[in-house]
Amino acid sequence: MPSTSSPCPTPEPVEVRRSARRRRTVTAYRQDGRTVVLIPASFSRSEERTWVDRMVAKLETRERRGRRALGGDEELMVRARALSTAYLDGVLPASVRWVDNQNRRWGSCTPADRTIRLSSRLRAMPEYVVDYVLVHELAHLHRPAHDQAFWALVERYPKAERALGYLEAVEAGSVG
Repeated sequence: MPSTSSPCPTPEPVEVRRSARRRRTVTAYRQDGRTVVLIPASFSRSEERTWVDRMVAKLETRERRGRRALGGDEELMVRARALSTAYLDGVLPASVRWVDNQNRRWGSCTPADRTIRLSSRLRAMPEYVVDYVLVHELAHLHRPAHDQAFWALVERYPKAERALGYLEAVEAGSVG
């Protein structure tokens, strides 16, 4: 049953999904501009409200911490330069920035003007995942297509497989 309560100044929709298979655990994550909270079907409406509030607050705290750790666009560019030097022979973008309008992609690159954009949804994720997406987009400055040579560049990043697994889990809705 979707609800729309959230302590944010601009409330984000909250979708509550009840599961008969879920016994005690509660999970929350962001997906397509809304917060999804997974709870046991046996929870009362009061328990649901309590857990939704708790999980939304937990997500917001984690996202705030991520914003502090990952910084703004300038810090993102510094990070991109360091990753490029370490794994991609120093290829440099013209700009790297956070964007709020990418809900289906983690990042994008326009090789013609050498710009990279990362979804702000990544701010709540571990730094190695953000680094993987940056390496992926930087690799497009060498190879625009997702061909074998492109993937060989991306695989230079030592946590590529782990980060890709994390992103796949998020997309499947099993990680918050």
